[in-house]
Amino acid sequence: MFLFHNKKERKIYMLSKYYLNDYFPLIDSPLLKEREYMKTDIREEVNKYIMEIDLPGLKKEDILINYENGYLTIKAVKKVELKTEVYVRRERFYGEVKRSFYIGEKKESDIKANYENGILTISFPKEEAPKKEIPNITIK
Repeated sequence: MFLFHNKKERKIYMLSKYYLNDYFPLIDSPLLKEREYMKTDIREEVNKYIMEIDLPGLKKEDILINYENGYLTIKAVKKVELKTEVYVRRERFYGEVKRSFYIGEKKESDIKANYENGILTISFPKEEAPKKEIPNITIK
């Protein structure tokens, strides 16, 4: 039995549960939840980029970051809590998510990461633009 505050809530629930999921199965798709779970902001500063990734409810040990061929990959695993309760709806995420970002060729030692209050912060240096040498013309 579901408890709704009003008829409007009940209609919205019925619409999303029975109608939308049949015709738009991607609404509850893991593909959409992955992006929903790892919301990312990327900021540019004078000499570096800073990424801030929302990973609430995780421990530092649950997060793996690797860098290979110019791609920075963040993987997070949240273990399933085995409980005996019967859920009517379960929206909190359990499982594994992974996102990759192309950041170009960097020294792995230049990539810094910190995890605090559910936010993973990663910084890495900007690529320096190659300096073009402009040849001088000799005056005769």
